[in-house]
Amino acid sequence: MVSRGVTVPLSTLREERKGWLLVFLSALMWSFGGAIARFIENSDSWTVIFWRSVWAAAFLVCFMVWRDGWRGTLKLFRDMGLPGVAVAICFVTSSIPFIIALAYTTVANILLMQAGVPLLAALIAWALFGEKVSRATWAAILAVIAGIVVMVSDSLHATVSPIGNALALLIAFSLAMATVFTRRYANVRMTPATCLGTMIAAVVAAPLASSFEVTGRDMGFLFAFGVVNLGLGLALFATGARLVPAAVAALLGTFEPLLGPIWVWLIHNEVPSARTIIGGTIVFAALLVHIGLEFRRQTHPRRPGVTGMPSPS
Repeated sequence: MVSRGVTVPLSTLREERKGWLLVFLSALMWSFGGAIARFIENSDSWTVIFWRSVWAAAFLVCFMVWRDGWRGTLKLFRDMGLPGVAVAICFVTSSIPFIIALAYTTVANILLMQAGVPLLAALIAWALFGEKVSRATWAAILAVIAGIVVMVSDSLHATVSPIGNALALLIAFSLAMATVFTRRYANVRMTPATCLGTMIAAVVAAPLASSFEVTGRDMGFLFAFGVVNLGLGLALFATGARLVPAAVAALLGTFEPLLGPIWVWLIHNEVPSARTIIGGTIVFAALLVHIGLEFRRQTHPRRPGVTGMPSPS
């Protein structure tokens, strides 16, 4: 695509759109986490973390072996280096607090706190690596923050645990860091990094779990929790986030906290408050408008003086 001195290769646009789709699908998979967790009867958070992480690690290993073979998989682990280790740690510090936070607050509170991830990712990418963020993306981010303020304002009362909110903030920061590192080191395949993160989580949870025994019913939901929600979500994210700017990847990830409370509402009748619904509507509208503008930008020539999103390097 050519526009007054600016040429954008068609292959670049296709890769970026592929990244959009993959990151959205990862958010969709992650959004089922709260609904699945509510089906699990085992009350020991560390037992849940252990089995969820084990199933996720098993899925990711099988995925990489199917895609790259045993030798290719081992090479991916060797080549991920420190950026891969950093991403693994980020996912450990997001997956473990999620399960623990469920014991202190609602699924809606945990997930909707994550709507701040786009702003955090944009700020981190700008501060550490000088990655530019378009005005349209900043506007969408501010709208998302406005929506989350409306939602969180309803939970500022004595019945909400500060521990739950603190863990939710830790999850948001960790996901923002993982998004930035994945985008910054786009040449590094991050699937083994996410796999390493699940392995570390399992090792951490093992000595803290009261028992590894769970019912057959719970194991079925733990399998879905680990494979579909965590493992598949991580694989999609690791593949797609390196193809789009960090702020855009984080913005698409906001579909997780937006959809998550809806599934819990529909399946478990955990009804969100009026402010949660209003704030969620603001977030959803901001996402739809931004996505529409981005596709318009990609299919129409840019006018002089208008700064668009940086293309993947």
